[in-house]
Amino acid sequence: MTTTDGQLDITQLPDLAEGTGRVTPVRSRRPIYVDLLPPCNNACPAGENIQEWLRLIKEGQAEAAWRQLTRDNPFPAIHGRVCYHPCEVACNRRDLDSAVSIHSVERYLGDQAIENDWHFSKPRNNTGYRVLIIGAGPSGLSAAYHLARVGHEVEIHDAGEKPGGMMRYGIPEYRLPRDVVDAEIKRVEDLGVKIVLNHSVKDLLREQREGNFDAVFIAVGAHLSKRVEIPSMDAGKMVDAVDFLRNVASGEKPKIGRRVAVYGGGNTAMDAARTARRMGAEEAVIIYRRSQEQMPAHAEELTDAEQEGVKVHWLRTINEVDADDIEVEIMELDEWGKPHGTGKFEKLPADTVIMAVGQVADTGFLHSLPGLQFVNDVVQVDPTTLMTDVPGIFAGGDAVPSERTVTVGTGHGKKAAKMIDAWLNRRRVLPTVKHPGVGFDDLHLWYFGDHPRSIQSELDPSERVADFDEIVQGLTEDQANFEARRCLSCGNCFECDGCLGACPEDAVIKLGKGHRYRFDYEKCTGCATCYDQCPAHAIEMIAEK
Repeated sequence: MTTTDGQLDITQLPDLAEGTGRVTPVRSRRPIYVDLLPPCNNACPAGENIQEWLRLIKEGQAEAAWRQLTRDNPFPAIHGRVCYHPCEVACNRRDLDSAVSIHSVERYLGDQAIENDWHFSKPRNNTGYRVLIIGAGPSGLSAAYHLARVGHEVEIHDAGEKPGGMMRYGIPEYRLPRDVVDAEIKRVEDLGVKIVLNHSVKDLLREQREGNFDAVFIAVGAHLSKRVEIPSMDAGKMVDAVDFLRNVASGEKPKIGRRVAVYGGGNTAMDAARTARRMGAEEAVIIYRRSQEQMPAHAEELTDAEQEGVKVHWLRTINEVDADDIEVEIMELDEWGKPHGTGKFEKLPADTVIMAVGQVADTGFLHSLPGLQFVNDVVQVDPTTLMTDVPGIFAGGDAVPSERTVTVGTGHGKKAAKMIDAWLNRRRVLPTVKHPGVGFDDLHLWYFGDHPRSIQSELDPSERVADFDEIVQGLTEDQANFEARRCLSCGNCFECDGCLGACPEDAVIKLGKGHRYRFDYEKCTGCATCYDQCPAHAIEMIAEK
């Protein structure tokens, strides 16, 4: 129902014609306190208890909030910058005004930890087990962190000059400064994790045997570009996006000319085009064979690219690369949304063509390992345990079928560590039973007013392409605290005292700060006044037995 001024009326009116009496001589129902699953927690690929660390910030306990967060994810400063925050897509507050800016508060905690030199607690024991991890990207580092915390010796072998994988070599510095990456990786190393760099693994079983490792986690990244055959008179002007981004991240300055064309429609294509602008390209265009609605890149990435002067040619495919230009064919979509050539062509000027048509995992060295199963470039694993068909060898991140993001990789590392620990200790892992979820319509919104989302300041688009300075700035302490207070605490009591004040029978007993309440059923009549007013839907009414 809407009011006369067009606003949503969130007050639920009782249907007096259909309803029954709320109180009878014999109580037919009673209230109980419940803990439900918030949608943000449910959506987080890293498995964070987001609602809890937001609560701790509200209580003025920033370090405790950071420690709660890092129980699940050791890289809040990184994730607060590069995660595409599915938690905010799921946030119930979106339907009230706008989602809680969870990622910006996570970044705030991560930056506070770096600034104040917070460290992880050292493990209290050494189990004597040794675990080898192949790959020092987000999945491998996450697994190493969780394994080290329970007392296992962990060694990471990585082919790169520095750890971080695609966090270091695939994400441009204007999105993720390298000092942030270094600080959060060093904290993992301080737990005793050994990282061996410039070390390409050729024979995994030999590596495991010679190092006396009890288990292995394969966490190699998707560092190899997919190949597309395009006729070219000058193959030298065609470069892979992954190689281009890696070279720039390593401090090189590739010569790309004034006009750059990027072929592809994913986030890597956006990063390559924006990086090209910073490397001196006056014109950067993206060529994508499908429509904008079918683009795999996140919408915010496209918006940022266009603000920096990048242009996009939709429904185009490169047909041929010549010395001074490229020939593209105009495409059209059929009734199923599949692109087809029209036989019509255009010429576009280009000094360099950057190929960003996808990546594959660097798993070639594993194909000779007896027992491993593959589908194309990815290793097949048990989705519950992440173990391959070879006992004691696990895999995750880009190396297995999954969405290839930093956060998914980090979540895989956490899950793999749990399963590796259980396997080493011959312990069975019981399935986790989730609490029921809570939706927007379950909340009683009388308690919450309109509070606009905190907006992170950004560099002006005209200034961005001059260098690789970080574009998005962090929140202040006041902004982070305000944003945390916007959390609706969906499905869980936050001790607002609403039930205490509403009960007409004084049947609600306050147990003290942090201990919530209990019901005195000798006094309770089952009128449901407490239930009707509870903002977070932390009270349910159940039938009397």
